[in-house]
Amino acid sequence: MSDRKRKFDLFIRKIGRVGLWFNAFLGFAFLYIPILILVIYSFNSSRFNAVWRGFTLNWYRSLLTGVTDGRAQITDIMIWDAVSNSLLVAAISTVIATFLGTMLALALERFRFRGRTALEGLVLLPIIIPDIAMGISLLVFFSLVFQLLENLTGIRLVLGLPTIIISHIAFNISFVVVTVRAKIAELEPSVEEAAWDLGANEWQTMRRVILPLIAPGILSAALLAFTLSLDDFAIAFFTAGVGATTLPLYVYGMIKFAVTPAINAVSTLILLASLILVVSSLALQRR
Repeated sequence: MSDRKRKFDLFIRKIGRVGLWFNAFLGFAFLYIPILILVIYSFNSSRFNAVWRGFTLNWYRSLLTGVTDGRAQITDIMIWDAVSNSLLVAAISTVIATFLGTMLALALERFRFRGRTALEGLVLLPIIIPDIAMGISLLVFFSLVFQLLENLTGIRLVLGLPTIIISHIAFNISFVVVTVRAKIAELEPSVEEAAWDLGANEWQTMRRVILPLIAPGILSAALLAFTLSLDDFAIAFFTAGVGATTLPLYVYGMIKFAVTPAINAVSTLILLASLILVVSSLALQRR
């Protein structure tokens, strides 16, 4: 009887493992098959996404050399303006968010002060709340601040690239803090104590001991912040102004004119860049 029960238990465990693998396969298929189809149809020779006419590289070539959609007059100049805006926003917001986030991570991990718990909760809020809620709240914030400034000084400010940069800094700081703080938590206190015993002051310990040890975490956080900024649509949609079109906003605007494989090509390039940055970030976190 015990032998039968043992065999039955092994059979149930085997069925359970197969079921878990099957569920995992369905989950990943649901997430990634649409992305795979998007990439495949970026090589479609037909100008209609729903019909496959053959393989071509013309959509990628047109992004670099000329008009991507003759009827809508979507030109390479428009695309590269959007690309330059996205890169500018991502670069500036990443540098500032990485610096501020690293300092905040050091403060939260190494010091005990009044309001520390509340500050930790505020840091995690941008990660928890939906992007659309944060985008709307930032739009209301900028509107109120601009209105108040105009009433006090007569200076009229409008939405544009600076507001997108400030918004991206606001939500990127949270991801930087979480990533860098995890790296700081791995440090042994004895390393700092050894530096102090050898005569180093606080600044020398920070510059020559702590920062080199957490440098992979800082770089990983910077790559993650750059990726999130480059891919962001919801927050940029609410905080962008005239002439401040980023690449995700531009792709959304292309859909209003014509759904062609040019959209797939641009999306594939964004996906490739994001994938490289995310893989680099994960590789650095493992160091």
